[in-house]
Amino acid sequence: MSANRLFGVIKNVSGILDELGQLGMRIEIGDDFSEYRLYRNTQTDRNPIYPMFDVASSYIDDTNGFWVCAFNEADELVHTQAVRLLDLTGVSLAHHLNVHRHKYITPNTTPDPDLTFYSGPEALSRIAGKVCYQGEFWLPARGLGGPRSRGVTPLLSRLLFEVMHANWRPDYLFAFVPQHLASRGAHLRYGYSHCEPGQWIGPDKQVTEQDYLIWMSAADLANSLARKPQSLQASRQLSPIRSTVTTIDAKSHLGG
Repeated sequence: MSANRLFGVIKNVSGILDELGQLGMRIEIGDDFSEYRLYRNTQTDRNPIYPMFDVASSYIDDTNGFWVCAFNEADELVHTQAVRLLDLTGVSLAHHLNVHRHKYITPNTTPDPDLTFYSGPEALSRIAGKVCYQGEFWLPARGLGGPRSRGVTPLLSRLLFEVMHANWRPDYLFAFVPQHLASRGAHLRYGYSHCEPGQWIGPDKQVTEQDYLIWMSAADLANSLARKPQSLQASRQLSPIRSTVTTIDAKSHLGG
């Protein structure tokens, strides 16, 4: 990475951390997924950590993943997200999801995960090479200061994009969002360029879950990162996030 590009990354990340800090959010970024598992296991009102980011189920360390967590001024966990680098050299995302579908299927959504497959998006056959998967995105539904209502989702996602791109420069980045969020333009809040309908098909050809595929190419990501991060101060006055977290139902896929 050139000195100019490195300085740009530092400036962008510093600005994002400063804005989130003014909201009372303390950010931690790590690559020890045993530590991340401990954080997630404290969230008894959420779905369990998904296998793609669970060291008990997958090989994930500093070479192929990192996580972002945020805490409020009471040291309560108010945000999680994680990213994993996949080597899809010579194979497509469609093939990868067929082979590793158990690590992406939401628990208890299908009568037989062995006979449940994801289908729909045309991009599944195109996405290959060095590919990153973003998941575990969670914010509480409420809380004094309203982390969701304060519009921090784009900043938190941009923070992950900056670090991910500096580390790996992937060919593609993808995530899943539930249909009800995709219909409201969730991919735009997360910073993605493309959104395609998709669904999990169960053993009796029934739709067990509707997850949209959101994705970006390397060029899309570069164009996104060339723009200045969105500023919270441009449209609203900041207020600290101090209260006890009110939990929401969340999944490994993006949903905050």
